Amino acid sequence: MVSSLDQDSLTSAEFATDAPRIVFMGTPDFAVPSLNALAAVGLKPIAVATGSDKKRGRGQKVSSTPVKLAADALGIDTILQPESVKDPSFAQNVRQLNPDIIVVVAFRILPPEVFEAARLGTFNLHGSLLPRYRGAAPINHAIMQGDTETGVTTFFLKQLVDTGNVILKRRLSIGPNETAGDVHDRMMILGADAVVETVQRIIRGDLTTTPQDDTQATPAPKIFRKDCELDFSGSASEVHNQIRGLSPWPGAFTFLNGKQLKVFRSEVHDSSSTTAEPGRLTKEDGALLVSCGTGCLRLTEVQIEGKRRVTATDFLNGVLIEDGQMVGR
Repeated sequence: MVSSLDQDSLTSAEFATDAPRIVFMGTPDFAVPSLNALAAVGLKPIAVATGSDKKRGRGQKVSSTPVKLAADALGIDTILQPESVKDPSFAQNVRQLNPDIIVVVAFRILPPEVFEAARLGTFNLHGSLLPRYRGAAPINHAIMQGDTETGVTTFFLKQLVDTGNVILKRRLSIGPNETAGDVHDRMMILGADAVVETVQRIIRGDLTTTPQDDTQATPAPKIFRKDCELDFSGSASEVHNQIRGLSPWPGAFTFLNGKQLKVFRSEVHDSSSTTAEPGRLTKEDGALLVSCGTGCLRLTEVQIEGKRRVTATDFLNGVLIEDGQMVGR
């Protein structure tokens, strides 16, 4: 991959009659605002690459990805749905499109044969302020670590994942009780603006990229079930951050009367020391409190195994909880 500083830059005048040939690659809801934003400013991609149609939901009905649905709505006719991005035919199909720019938002890890096909470069939108939180779950890890700020970064792809030269960054605050879902929904709008600005800068040829400082890199690996079980021996703040960092998916959990209890929202009730055993429950004015190693947490939205997600007040109205009862294994 050639850095932006070494590439042949095109001025906006060179695209006066022919729009840049943009290929957009993405799959989930997070990528849809970026695709729509490009189209809204006259930069509609000529093609989209996205995940395969799959059986989804309880009825296992075959459905398209959010990006494919958005592309159909925009009238984008060329939609690539490779089973594997490493399949040589995918790289060949991308090259045949003669792309000027490839935009990647929440897609798969691309091989050089694909991302080197764009004449002016391939860039990715990442949900963190790189080099912090390189990896598959940057929003989750930022919140689980208790960060009060995150953001988005656009960068040119290179072979090592999330290591390419940075084009631009946009910052986003994290509220004390915001979940990963809350931040995700705000971030995808911020990200769409960053994608449009990045494409416009590449077209104008007026961007300057910055190498990442690898010594400042932190990981954000994929979340597994073992990362989701709550340990109430930590401080109330630590447990609270784990809960909101995993909400709404995959969801932090503990056990109550032998059944899995997912916790989607919480608040720090008391951050000071406590004498109660970690994991001990208390009811207080319709609230469900749980003691932690330090302090106490108010659980505000939960879901017991086999039931729907409800507020703690509704949960207490339907489930008999005794003061002093324990959660956990």
